[in-house]
Amino acid sequence: MPTPRPRRLLASLSLIAACWANSASASDVIVSAASSLTDAFKTIATAYETKHPGTKVVLNFAASDVLLQQIANGAPADVFASADQKAMDKAQSQGVLLNGSRKNFATNQLVLIVPTASQLTITRLKDLGQPSIKRIAYGDPASVPVGRYTQAALQADGSWQAVSAKAVLAANVRQSLDYVARDEVDAGFVFATDAAIAKDKVKVALRLNSPTPISYPIAVVSQSKHVADAQAFENFVLSPEGQQLLAKSGFLKP
Repeated sequence: MPTPRPRRLLASLSLIAACWANSASASDVIVSAASSLTDAFKTIATAYETKHPGTKVVLNFAASDVLLQQIANGAPADVFASADQKAMDKAQSQGVLLNGSRKNFATNQLVLIVPTASQLTITRLKDLGQPSIKRIAYGDPASVPVGRYTQAALQADGSWQAVSAKAVLAANVRQSLDYVARDEVDAGFVFATDAAIAKDKVKVALRLNSPTPISYPIAVVSQSKHVADAQAFENFVLSPEGQQLLAKSGFLKP
């Protein structure tokens, strides 16, 4: 299975997003959110639209770094929600965030998953070095937050070299989940919330302590043409109702 070429992939996705976003209505609120937020934000968007008749939330999901490149390259966006602080730090340093709008809204856990039919015995990360495990999926650390969290956890454990030699790099966390769910790899690293949506196809082998807390920031994009609506959406995510919907998807409090 070929692994993605980061630069070519980022460029292609940026072009696709720009074309897609330009087709959105002028009154739509465009929310660019990390792939791991897909199910939760679909539910939140529906609830938000119910409370704000006439407002349409258009959702754009991808790896956080890909979303940032889209926004920096001028793709329409009103809200940016990242799966790690590093991507949001980059966004802030590039001046694409509205001052004072950045907030943390959720946390997550890193887990190692295997196909449900797997007979592998994995009780610690170093077990991934066994010869019977040949392919391990995780997000590309160069562009995917879950990949960065994975690399940090493996380096802290002293298992990075052994695991990276078996890597099947994914363009985002959902692709890593799909590889495991389709039994195309022996194991994979995803967020706990991703594993939960495919519990009929994957099972959690390990829950890991991340050296860096897995926290999700959200902010209004400085180039937004709907700042008030964008701020209202962010406020809804941070509200008790928004937090309850996130909790139902398995996210933890910020």
